[in-house]
Amino acid sequence: MHFPIIKTNLSGAITTTLTTLKHLPPHTTKPRVPEQTCLTLLQSSTTLSSLTQIHALILKLGLHNNPLVLTKFASTSSNFNAIHYASQFLFPSDQNTPLPNPIYYDAFLFNTVIRAYAQTVDSKSTALHFYKTMLRYGVVPNKFTYPFVLKACAGITDLNLGQLVHGFVVKLGFEDCLHVQNTMVHMYCYCEGGDGYARKVFDESPKSDSVTWSAMIGGYARLGRSAEAVGLFREMQVAGVRPDEITMVSVLSACTDLGALELGKWLESYVERKEITKSLELCNALIDMFAKCGDVDKAMKLFRRMSTRTIVSWTSVIDGLAMHGRGLEAVSLFDEMVERGVTPDDVAFIGVLSACSHSGLVDKGHYYFNSMQKSFGIVPKIEHHGCMVDLLSRAGLVREALEFVRKMPIEPNQIIWRSIITACHARGELKLGESISKELIKSEPMHESNYVLLLNIYAKLLRWEKKTKVREMMDMKGMKKIPGSTMIELNNEMYEFVAGDKSHNQYKEIYEMVEEMGKKIKRAGYVPTTSQVLLDIDEEDKEDALHKHSEKLAIAFALLKTKPGTPIRIVKNLRVCEDCHCATKFISKVYDREIVVRDRNRFHHFKNGLCSCGDFW
Repeated sequence: MHFPIIKTNLSGAITTTLTTLKHLPPHTTKPRVPEQTCLTLLQSSTTLSSLTQIHALILKLGLHNNPLVLTKFASTSSNFNAIHYASQFLFPSDQNTPLPNPIYYDAFLFNTVIRAYAQTVDSKSTALHFYKTMLRYGVVPNKFTYPFVLKACAGITDLNLGQLVHGFVVKLGFEDCLHVQNTMVHMYCYCEGGDGYARKVFDESPKSDSVTWSAMIGGYARLGRSAEAVGLFREMQVAGVRPDEITMVSVLSACTDLGALELGKWLESYVERKEITKSLELCNALIDMFAKCGDVDKAMKLFRRMSTRTIVSWTSVIDGLAMHGRGLEAVSLFDEMVERGVTPDDVAFIGVLSACSHSGLVDKGHYYFNSMQKSFGIVPKIEHHGCMVDLLSRAGLVREALEFVRKMPIEPNQIIWRSIITACHARGELKLGESISKELIKSEPMHESNYVLLLNIYAKLLRWEKKTKVREMMDMKGMKKIPGSTMIELNNEMYEFVAGDKSHNQYKEIYEMVEEMGKKIKRAGYVPTTSQVLLDIDEEDKEDALHKHSEKLAIAFALLKTKPGTPIRIVKNLRVCEDCHCATKFISKVYDREIVVRDRNRFHHFKNGLCSCGDFW
């Protein structure tokens, strides 16, 4: 008997199938053809509505114990995020209730369900529930099971559970399976404290394909161990393994974190030379790298050449322009994005509000903040409120920023209060800053930055006794101020300096250059901002302490090692201090150098004694 399938009309196909079955002779054997009918219908299904009709058909045909049909049903459900619906049909809602016919539930069915849940955003733990159910009913996992289970472990970042699953992998003899090894590396890199285990698995693997290398390189990049990620990429090249676009995205992420523009340029040319597939994700990574490594114009050129763009593409360039203080261009690009029919998300609004903040565009900032909910139905989150506080604070509107915080519909976090305190310090509202700092310390007594903010205020007030008490309090709690560090890339090598650093083999020449710099910029009008020094020492010693700041050491090193007129690019882990910002403006003029500084918040382009931030830093 032939069962017609009408692919363009699922309801019609189901009705035809049921009608045909109804008129079959009573003793006709009919298992295979209904099975094929359901499989074909499931292949054509694209909506939850059609899936529910097929569900009814499966029950009517008595195929609810058919492993092939059940597996396909689960797979189809996961394609349009309906795995929750499918699991309610496939498994009892009460996990303590035995499966009706566990003999029909095989590894392929469980793998399909586990994979579907592992790919969800917020139900990865359910994947592990079904893995346990699989074991409880004696269904033996195969080598395809564990990549999905390990991915779920990575998603919930449970190191102990990941190690337990690793034990099962070894017990069942799948530890030599390359796909399992790759996912194991990925899992350990996502779990806190698991990086050492990841490297051990990586070192013991054959490392014959790019996926293994990509997993470890990506793990290092995600953990902020960017120098190690780049180093491992170089080992990959020596090993003769060809990277793919996923590898390159991870290496570019590490390069972005380091601020290594020259390395980034080399990576771009490497992609072209090796004809690596320029996926949308790779193009976005290149744009992000150039924007965050100091060449936002190149990022813009790549963006304009893209034939297809996502919201990530637009946001990367908007963020880049914002970081470089090119606020008007950033808001113009945001408006262009909206005009082209790309709906901004909450991340895009953070970008445009940051652009307004870094360029002092107060009215524009209010406009975009108000349009979030009014025009796009996006409820502002704490991050958006934080951007507005930052905008008002940087613009010197400290009291207005404080009023904004008081009217916020959500509780302000410590980051917002720290923005207010920083503004108080910069704008001379020192008593207000002191009051807020004390409250912040009460609510967050173990966060060292709160104490540092109060130290800064007391230093500016010349209240050395109070400053000493705060430092003693920090010592009692075992807290230390995060040391400032600055990185610079020269001749494809990364160099790092910390304040007072003498570890470099040319430190004597570097300090001599620092002295020379200090004398020349003083003659040009530079006056040290000694209130930045948190020590009760005489003025001469304070100036000496300022000269030893990490960015000054890095700039001195660059002046020694590069030709006159060569731009200098440095990356600082903290916000540039007021004195270094002022000194760098003078250095750029005296030595006729363009100096690009990326600090924790933004880029500063120093040229001819001016900074691109317009002192909205």
